[in-house]
Amino acid sequence: MTRALIIGSEGQDGSILFDRITADGGAVLGLGRDSLRGTATDGLAPINISSREQMATLLGRWRPDEIYYLPAVHQASEEPVGADDAALFNSSLEVHVTGLVHVLEEIRKQDLDARVFYAASSLVFGDVTMDTQDERTPMRPRCIYGITKATGVNACRFYREMHGLHASAGILYNHESPLRRRSFVSQKIIRSAVAISRGSDEKLVLGDLSARIDWGYAPDYVDAMIRVVRQPSPDDYVIASGEPRSVQEFAEVAFGLLGLDWRSHVVEDSNVLTRRSGTRVGNSAKLRERTGWSPRVTFAPMIAILLEAAQHNAG
Repeated sequence: MTRALIIGSEGQDGSILFDRITADGGAVLGLGRDSLRGTATDGLAPINISSREQMATLLGRWRPDEIYYLPAVHQASEEPVGADDAALFNSSLEVHVTGLVHVLEEIRKQDLDARVFYAASSLVFGDVTMDTQDERTPMRPRCIYGITKATGVNACRFYREMHGLHASAGILYNHESPLRRRSFVSQKIIRSAVAISRGSDEKLVLGDLSARIDWGYAPDYVDAMIRVVRQPSPDDYVIASGEPRSVQEFAEVAFGLLGLDWRSHVVEDSNVLTRRSGTRVGNSAKLRERTGWSPRVTFAPMIAILLEAAQHNAG
């Protein structure tokens, strides 16, 4: 029976992964920001990932076979930008790097037979010039999130090359589910479309309708994480659909599935954007060839799933 530790179990991917491994018969311990859930939580207090001592105790007691390191300090492109970059750097480094290194070092120190999956982001590539990106694409991040996630990828490389750890990194492109945070553009479109279909006269304001995004379905990407961590050898993998779609296309499909013309309800205003980046499209050929992975849910069916969940939640 697989013993899994999910660090960042309260987020979209962590929640889906927790349910997936549990359904498959695994024993799962989920570590959230202020909570523990799952197997063998008796006598354990919530763990601070920035404390190496606490992480050492947890790993020594639980001795997992698989560790999924998923926590992130997110910022959507339309969220306000903080005035203190130093504070954002510090919090991002603590979550994206320091906690990860504590895990990797304790695996080495305690000689644990544990495999690690680290969730990185396409933002490690920054503003790209090539049509698609793969594992050989230079990492040139231009935001704090991307810079610190790139550091996490390099930490995994260091520990597997210098110490022989089974530490893999997944470079994840945008992926959606009903659990996605409300501040992301996908959920803004979904929630507005549902509200308007129920009689609201609101206008949906979007920053850039022409922006193209490599979108996928989160449960498919969680499936990729599991396949990666169970590979015989560790490595880095791009996890992406490889099919960029514009924000306008997303709105067209969402409103169209509800019998609405998006043009009557959507307003474009570039002033709402706080961060811009180029189009990033992932080439997941290595992942597909080595693991047999492929997305099960494509663009329009994914939007239909999001709409159904939003309608259900709206009552």
